[in-house]
Amino acid sequence: MIETNNGVPRVCVGSEIGRLRAVLLHRPGVEITRMTPENAAEALYSDILNKPIVDREYAEFSGVLEKWTKVYYVEDVLATVLEDNAVRKALVEESCRLDGCQQLTAELMGHDPRRLAKELIEGVERKAWTPDQADRYELKPLYNLFFTRDASSSVYDRVLINSMSFPVRRREILIYRAVFENYFGCETFNAEQHDAEARTEGGDVQIAREDMLCIGEGIRTNRKGIEYLAREMGARHGKFNILVQQLPHKPESFIHLDMVFTFLSRNECMAFEPMLQKKGVFSGMETTLISIDNGKTSYTHYDNILEGLKATGWDMKPVLCGGSDAWAQQREQWHSGANFFALGEGKVLGYSRNHGTIEALDKAGFAILKAADICAGKVDMNSYDKFVAAFDACELPRGGGGARCMTMPVNRDLVVGSH
Repeated sequence: MIETNNGVPRVCVGSEIGRLRAVLLHRPGVEITRMTPENAAEALYSDILNKPIVDREYAEFSGVLEKWTKVYYVEDVLATVLEDNAVRKALVEESCRLDGCQQLTAELMGHDPRRLAKELIEGVERKAWTPDQADRYELKPLYNLFFTRDASSSVYDRVLINSMSFPVRRREILIYRAVFENYFGCETFNAEQHDAEARTEGGDVQIAREDMLCIGEGIRTNRKGIEYLAREMGARHGKFNILVQQLPHKPESFIHLDMVFTFLSRNECMAFEPMLQKKGVFSGMETTLISIDNGKTSYTHYDNILEGLKATGWDMKPVLCGGSDAWAQQREQWHSGANFFALGEGKVLGYSRNHGTIEALDKAGFAILKAADICAGKVDMNSYDKFVAAFDACELPRGGGGARCMTMPVNRDLVVGSH
């Protein structure tokens, strides 16, 4: 792993499956308790979460990662970058501008970095708030920040600062830009600076290999965002492929590509079968390979994402979310059954609750390891060639995401000969 002068890893993510060396997480904090049934929909939740249970579940999830790799936490690195007065001023002013609370700017600027980091994440309550007022917070809580995947994406040696589709999440990108530029010393880029209507989110962006991205086109990532990435990747790499899978806008469990498709190893993936078969709400959803060759762009349609990968020389074997039972597939996809995060080739992290999916992984040769045993030191992940570290959760899935959604990889080993 290449480090910067201050010992921080350089951003380097050339695949979804390279050995993970560093990752950025955010422990769900006080901000999730500031959701109510009244504001949950605006916060992009279908229900409110129980924090003590979330804490226990997240400790198991993050505990596995801490056993495996170097873990950075958003609040810690944010507090560090806020020690720089110029960074602090820019971040506070833009945050207050976005939330329409410029009157707070001077007060926030006077707070120490650790307190300010908490306020930027957890929100700032109105001083004269009364229960009959609908809006309790002047600076809004970042309810979704523990889904560290969405607001930014590590794309090779740079970070894409995503253009979020909903206002409640747009302040997150300010934090990630500040963190990646000033802590990790990384170059960032952004679609919205080139096209105000372009939208991208990290759950839709997957680094297939050194010359290919897989991208979901749906309610969160639009065609203009994809066209921007095609131009950007083509200009930087010369020859490049983007495999686009259209996604239905409803129901809400299909908001991102990683809710129906994730990479497990160099020749295995987790997939939601109705997407592959173009059945149900996936009927009519197109799969398109955008090929860029030194300024020339061509578009080829395929039956599904596996056929598109195969056309580029990559034959992938799917493990089915929910297994072969159609009823279980629907139920388990709803609770992020396809949303796995690779710690390395054939070494993945995901929910234990989706039994059909776990059984399918078992049949595919993955050892099923209990995350609690890993955290307790009873099981050594390094003793297994292929495994799924399965962590228990009932509250976290209700937030609408899984292990990939809650992780932002910073550095991975390169995968040689990945197709």
